[in-house]
Amino acid sequence: MTILAIVIGFVGLGWLVFNLAVYAVPALAGVTAGLFAYRTGAGPVGAVAIAAGAGVVTLVIGQFIFATIRSSLLKSLVAAAFTLPAAVAGYHLVMGLSTLGTPSAIWQHLFAVIGAAVVGATAWARFVTHPFEPPGGHAESILPPRCGRVTDH
Repeated sequence: MTILAIVIGFVGLGWLVFNLAVYAVPALAGVTAGLFAYRTGAGPVGAVAIAAGAGVVTLVIGQFIFATIRSSLLKSLVAAAFTLPAAVAGYHLVMGLSTLGTPSAIWQHLFAVIGAAVVGATAWARFVTHPFEPPGGHAESILPPRCGRVTDH
């Protein structure tokens, strides 16, 4: 039973760390606002509330800007502003974990680059599929249209 609890704990920790890497910009905004609030006397509960609010507001504002911009170039820049820090966080996450079990520095960096690509692609996919899409699903996509795709408009 203890081994099962340890495995579930590691899986949960891995999920948490991966999501923090994917949402690096909102997490950074939340941590920064929370530390500022704590150091200015908001207390632990106030700091956590301010941190959560700042992270959510950062993500919602970024997705709203992404949803309202029509230019594909500007959409790519907004998505990159959220995706590139996530890829860097993914690189350092996998680099830190790979140093625990991989003796070769070349393999450590190779695994870290693969981790950066996975986390960056996940962040891009999660940011591009935003909640501000109209119910009909006719939001303008940042990806090029597929050949032979049938549309209903």
